[in-house]
Amino acid sequence: MRMADRIACKLDAALKPARLDVRDDSEKHRGHAGWRQGGETHFRVEVVSAAFAGLSRVARQRLVYQALAEELEGGVHALELKTIAPGEEAKKG
Repeated sequence: MRMADRIACKLDAALKPARLDVRDDSEKHRGHAGWRQGGETHFRVEVVSAAFAGLSRVARQRLVYQALAEELEGGVHALELKTIAPGEEAKKG
């Protein structure tokens, strides 16, 4: 299973998101720390989940990191996270 799919499965199970977008941005980091041939090292993740309601940005990120602990230890070098509670997108729009 590709790493992006593993990330999506783990976050779906842990956070029950209303919306989830996982994008492999590894190629943008070619030659930088943690990059390796074949990609699957740098990801952009956007999650809309009720689990984030009332939590700080740091607490939200901790939930994501906990869900992805195995992946972070096993090859994922970087995550760019956007963590949103339902309703926050409309307020910012």
